[in-house]
Amino acid sequence: MTKILVMTDIHITSAGDRIIGLDPLDRFQTVLASALGDHADAAMLILTGDLTHHGTPDQYKRLHLALTDCPIPVIPMIGNHDRRDAFVAAFPDAPRDPNGFIQHCVDLPHHRIITLDTLDGPPYPAGYHAGRLCQQRRAWLADKLATAGDLIPLVFAHHPPFDTGIVGMDAIKLVDGDSLLDLLAQHPRTHLFCGHIHRTISGSLRGVPWTMFKSPCHQGVLDLTDPCSSLSVDEAGAYGLLIATPDGVIAHAQDVVNTREIHRDPASC
Repeated sequence: MTKILVMTDIHITSAGDRIIGLDPLDRFQTVLASALGDHADAAMLILTGDLTHHGTPDQYKRLHLALTDCPIPVIPMIGNHDRRDAFVAAFPDAPRDPNGFIQHCVDLPHHRIITLDTLDGPPYPAGYHAGRLCQQRRAWLADKLATAGDLIPLVFAHHPPFDTGIVGMDAIKLVDGDSLLDLLAQHPRTHLFCGHIHRTISGSLRGVPWTMFKSPCHQGVLDLTDPCSSLSVDEAGAYGLLIATPDGVIAHAQDVVNTREIHRDPASC
């Protein structure tokens, strides 16, 4: 059994800036401390994109400092709020594929971890937040899937390649999502993990099971009619915990509050 921590949509801001009144760095540090406190034996932490809110050097510097003492390996990914050049400048050792995209593959005893770069750009048109997985990036993924052998592929992408029913976010999904789903469907044991929506959601499409987690900071809203893609609410921050077993994967979602007391009924224990 191997534990993997997953956090998505951290949205680190510049010092003093808030998102709906919340400090993303403080929320991230609280969630990270809770996750590491409960799961110090985790093999890695995967950050599935939107590391920063505006993709500026100072925001990546703040995130880099927050991760300095992290005792487990960190695999950072990028999303629509990130900027590739600024990210690489702050994280020069972050894995990249041969074409310079922020994509990585690492093997565990029974699983192959594959992280994708779905950022569409440069250029970065103002207000554009949809994702893209170009032919070069898909070819790299196809190779990693084809050479997985007996390993179970766990694929991570910031943008979901499908609709969730939350129309505001569906408008800024992965624009070439059908191509990704077609590829993943050729590998039946693959499980897809996404970010972007700021909600805990799971499902299956074309035989491909998928899971999303909430953000350590602000959360999305379950609204199936409003076309706005920036609806958010102050709910508890959260992280995902994957338990990779020899024959599959179990996904847990854990909310984090500043004080958590676990109550036990002696009569039932």
